[in-house]
Amino acid sequence: MGISSYLYAPKDDYKHRAFWRDLYSVEEADQLTSLIAAAKANNITFYYALSPGLDMTYSSAKELTFLKRKLEQVARFGCIAFALLFDDIEPDMCEADKEIFQSFAHAQVSVTNEVYQHLGQPQFIFCPTEYCATRAIPAVQSSEYLNTIGTKLLPAVDIMWTGSRVITKEITLQSIKELSGVLQRPPVIWDNIHANDYDQKRLFLGPFTGRSPDLIPHLRGLFTNPNCEYEANFVPIHTLAQWSRCSVDGKRDLTNDSVSSDIKLETESDSGSVEDLPSQINSASYHPKMALKAAINDWLPEFYRSKSSHGKPVKPQLVQNSPLLPPVNTCISITATTTTTTVGAGIPPIPAVASILGVGVLPEVTGSSTFQPAMNPVMNSLVSEPELPASDEPMDYVPTPSTSPNDSLVDRLSADGSEIVDNEEAAKVQSDDENRMQTDTDNESKSNSKGMLTFADVELLVDLFYLPFEHGSQGLTLLQDFHWLKNNSHLVIPTKKSRTMSPRIEVQEWQDKAAKFDSMAQAVQSLYIRILDIPNRSLSLELYPYVWDMKAIVGLLNSYVKWLGTFPLLSFSCSSAFFISNNDCQRFSAHV
Repeated sequence: MGISSYLYAPKDDYKHRAFWRDLYSVEEADQLTSLIAAAKANNITFYYALSPGLDMTYSSAKELTFLKRKLEQVARFGCIAFALLFDDIEPDMCEADKEIFQSFAHAQVSVTNEVYQHLGQPQFIFCPTEYCATRAIPAVQSSEYLNTIGTKLLPAVDIMWTGSRVITKEITLQSIKELSGVLQRPPVIWDNIHANDYDQKRLFLGPFTGRSPDLIPHLRGLFTNPNCEYEANFVPIHTLAQWSRCSVDGKRDLTNDSVSSDIKLETESDSGSVEDLPSQINSASYHPKMALKAAINDWLPEFYRSKSSHGKPVKPQLVQNSPLLPPVNTCISITATTTTTTVGAGIPPIPAVASILGVGVLPEVTGSSTFQPAMNPVMNSLVSEPELPASDEPMDYVPTPSTSPNDSLVDRLSADGSEIVDNEEAAKVQSDDENRMQTDTDNESKSNSKGMLTFADVELLVDLFYLPFEHGSQGLTLLQDFHWLKNNSHLVIPTKKSRTMSPRIEVQEWQDKAAKFDSMAQAVQSLYIRILDIPNRSLSLELYPYVWDMKAIVGLLNSYVKWLGTFPLLSFSCSSAFFISNNDCQRFSAHV
């Protein structure tokens, strides 16, 4: 579907950032060479990125030699495109650099230009330290740093940009035009809309949105930084692929009738339900809901494609203390890219590529893949306190637990960062976990929930794990219905003062709403069971902790709603209340 480029820049590869001067070992070199060869076989331009900004002395000839030597080594692996990333570092220079360079920007430009020319002027990307509007000092147009980069960096070098923020809800055409004037070239967007590395209690399965196709002629390309869970990126990448081939903003240019339908849906969710779509839309138009519908249809067969797992399932645990994690935007171990340099209409789409310590997979949006991922345990070599998002950053930020329920990765690492675990132990852990998953399936599938996943099931899955700034339609309905039931529980609970029930019509409304909520809770339960049973074990294991957590939460809320509905109330005391259900009488301590 128009695969173009892949950027290798995982901070899990400690020789990418923390130990950027060190050359790759023979084994690591073989892994990278295989990945580069796989990219070439699939007509993908492989970009190797290095992040030397943590401790580089820009004025040191020795440091520059280390940098050139490292990139020359990767070039011998067959790499023909490179990137230097200076994101998430302190904008300070050492005393030696201050004597040579006028500013921090001048230092970075000097090194980048020299390396670019030394390598023979290959395809090259530069990521600035001020990579979004909120990090531009004092603002984008008046930033001395960005203006210096735009003026001094060689014109053929591309410059990355994430938007108004690290994670940007909407990227506007006006903002891109203003930025292009400062950088003196169109930017390459580094899009974090589906990234979940800052909060892995969340997963983002919603469609590519908030970026009008009007942007395409004003960009040199777009990289997407999706979920860390490789298998979960089908919808994000598929919808990005559709977006890249469009030239019209479908949300803006629908017919009047469709617009009216959209306006109604916008009151519920920015993207609404795929069941309420306009029947027709221009083939050159991009509409997130239409794109989502097409993506779900193509994703369904993947659930039933036989595929072995490359890891172990982990049930999520409650967050206790804020762990040490890389700050926002510090990991792009799973990256998908597009570029405008390829001949054809628009920006060609790119699939997600998982890479951990140089091992990756180049999946297809449809069809089968011959290059399987090696999902090794992640080894973060750089940790720092997380930057808590501001109130207008993605909603419901929750730090990721530092340990899994099964083991502590930190405790299992040796001094040199390698994991202390043998193959027999790993096999036993995975076997135990898969047995536990099978037990869950056996226990819970005694209901009539087992069966083939349907379009509605996958639509529900996506709606429950939608986007950083919005919930899917059904997820939003769950939240709204629960709050309505809770806030209107007085309709079915007589107050101490009146000791009478609300009018029957109001009671019936509450009970109907409760029945609807119960039906949705059962749908979530069925979704969980069916995902456990799919032949694609790799996909099942990656979705498992999230769907398990959602099933437990929704089930708890449903139990609370049912408890509210165990009436009528027969008598009161100052410290207790008596409820009668259809079958028995229960006493609950309560303050009335």
